[in-house]
Parts: sequence; structure tokens; C-alpha cells
Amino acid sequence: MRQTGFLTQYDPKPGVSIATLAYEYPPDYHVPKHSHGSDQVIYAIRGVMQVTSGQSSWLIPPHFAIWIPARSMHKIRMPGAVSMRTLYLRRGLAPRLPRRCAVLQVSPLLRELIVEAVRIGQLRRRNPLHSALRDLILAELEHASPVPSFVTLPEDRRALAIVQAVMANRDAGASFQALCHKAGASVRTIQRIFRREVGLSFESWRRQFRLMKAIELLVSGAAVKQVAFQIGYRQPSAFVEMFRRTLGTTPKAWVSALKKAE
Repeated sequence: MRQTGFLTQYDPKPGVSIATLAYEYPPDYHVPKHSHGSDQVIYAIRGVMQVTSGQSSWLIPPHFAIWIPARSMHKIRMPGAVSMRTLYLRRGLAPRLPRRCAVLQVSPLLRELIVEAVRIGQLRRRNPLHSALRDLILAELEHASPVPSFVTLPEDRRALAIVQAVMANRDAGASFQALCHKAGASVRTIQRIFRREVGLSFESWRRQFRLMKAIELLVSGAAVKQVAFQIGYRQPSAFVEMFRRTLGTTPKAWVSALKKAE
């Protein structure tokens, strides 16, 4: 799995609508930058993946999957051991799904559909059972809720310096104004850069990064209070509220549901 560039060996062959792949990765494994000729759904039944495409990076725990359109260059990092299940959809099979990468909430039904498709191996177009399974997968993907578990990095060197300070946790206790001053720009200039290059205000960007980091820490077994302090919240209740507003549940309930699904 160390190939790079444009890969076609996993794409659906003639007569196949969805091809699949199951793979076990050790901790700290890196899949180099590559793309495919087919649309992809990447899902981990166990473990967390970090997927990067262009200037954006997504964190994918077991409740989520990432949709990657055909020919989208991407790379994957496994912070810990990962059991990956991937669907390769023939191009044109899912026209209603976005033509950009997106993280999707995986329902219990979609999880079982992905697992069953991988067990079968290839869903053939002329097999009635395979066609029914394909149609259910497509319906579930189309109705899956998008999840903002990603961050986009700015290209401007001043804004990037601030982002790198936040990601390395060097911003603890520093005001946004102080971070801007250290980067050599005014608050107004940095906010303008963030909105132009990232599409968000700095505070919204930092909230999304904190959510990504929180997910990684929660999956690793860290306590909610510990996670809150580690990602920069002075009050655990503020972290719980941010998590609930974004994902519709509390961190404790989210972790509990994750364990039940394993």
C-alpha cells in the first residue's frame, strides 16, 4: 500500500459497480499522496484516520466516513492501529454526492452495509442481490449528515504561523491579538486572510481544529475533563457545549456509542 500517484488497480472492473478493499494498518502508518479513477468511501471500523487533500485535513473516527471524489489527490495518516474498509464506486454512480471531499456520519445501517459489501468483495451490476445492496449504500450515503471535522490551512505565511502555533499548542494563554502581533500582522489583516483563504473566521477555524483534536483524544481513551483542558478550554462545560452543538451529543455519550459499535 505504499504506491503513489494515480492508482487504478482498485477501481471497479467491467461489470462491477462497487469494488472494495479491507486493510489492517499498524500505528503511525502513512499512505503517501495518491488518487484513484473511482469515487471512494473510506471507513475505519476501528481506529482513527487523518486524511489530507490539498490544504484541508480531516480526522475520521469510526462513527464517520470520508467521501473522496475520483482523481482527488489525498494522503492518509494512522495515529494508531486502523481497520480500514474502502468502497470504490464507479464514476457516475453517485451523482448526488459532492464533487469535493466530505466527512459523513455513518449510521448503524450504513456501517453494516459497508461491512457486508467488503465481505462480498465486488458488487456486480447484473446480480440482483448486489444491485439491492448497492442501491441501499447509495441511499444511505446521500442521506448521511455532513460533519465539520476538518480544518483547512491558509497559504499566507503570517496566518500559517498562527495556525501552526495553535496546532502545536503554543497558543495557550495567548490572545488572538498577541498571536497576530507575533506573526507581524494586524487582527483585521489576519481575519481577512482567514475568510479569503479558509472561508472561516479565526475563531471558527480554531473551534473546528479543537473538535478534531478532541475526537482524536477521546478515541485514545482520554477523560472528557482532560481533553477539555488539553485543547484549550478553561471550563469543561464550555467544551461539552461546543461538542454537543457540533455533533448533536455530549462527548461522554459519543464515546459510549462508539464503544457499543465496536
